[in-house]
Amino acid sequence: MKFFVAFLALAAVAAADVSHLVQKEYRGPEADASVIRNDQDVSHDGFAYGFETSNGIAAQASGQLRGVPAEGEAVVQAGQSHYVAPDGQSIDLTWVADENGFQPQGAHLPTPPAPQAIPEYILRSLEFIAAHPPKPENVARA
Repeated sequence: MKFFVAFLALAAVAAADVSHLVQKEYRGPEADASVIRNDQDVSHDGFAYGFETSNGIAAQASGQLRGVPAEGEAVVQAGQSHYVAPDGQSIDLTWVADENGFQPQGAHLPTPPAPQAIPEYILRSLEFIAAHPPKPENVARA
C-alpha cells in the first residue's frame, strides 16, 4: 500500500503544470547585442578601458596612481558613458573620482534647489538662545 501511495505522489508531481513558476526568457532588443569594441590597458601605475556595444552602449574610463608611497597612494579616475534609456532619453554621464570623492555630471541628474535665506524669526531665535544659554542641570546619579 505504501508503494502505491508513493507511486501516485510521484505521478502527480510529474504531471503537475509548473510553467507559471518558470521565468520566461526576456527577448528584448538588447538580448542580441554584441560587443563591437573592447579596449583595455592595465599597468602598474594606472589603467584605461573602453567598450561599445551594437545597441549603442558605450563607456570609457582611465585612472592614474597619484601620491607618494610613504604618504598613501590613491587612484584618480575619470570616465564617461552613454546609453539610451527605455523611455528614449539619451543618457550621457561624465565623472571624476579623486580626493574630493565621486563627482558625476549629466543633464539627467537631479540638481539641488537653490539655497534659501534663513527666515528672520529663526535668526532672532538663534540670537536669543546665544544671549540666554540654558542653565546647567544638577542631575543626581543613583
